[in-house]
Amino acid sequence: MSKRSKEDKNKSSVFESARNELLSQIKHCGVLEATDDQRDKWFKDTMDYLVKRYPGISQEQLAELEELGRRYCRPVIAYGSGNDAISRDED
Repeated sequence: MSKRSKEDKNKSSVFESARNELLSQIKHCGVLEATDDQRDKWFKDTMDYLVKRYPGISQEQLAELEELGRRYCRPVIAYGSGNDAISRDED
């Protein structure tokens, strides 16, 4: 394996590990029910944490992770009681 492809694989695995950890944290920490201000603070703190935890992650990858996480927090069908596929079809 060439040095270049080994570096690319390592960057990819760092990104995948950070992505998996971010999505796991979103699912388990309650940020889905947070207000927009609370969510913004949580993402700032979490992105700072990910930079320290995964020093090989680039700024572009970090921005991609934040975008992915924010999209995950705003699903097509809203969370909470009264928000499900059936109630959305009745609108």
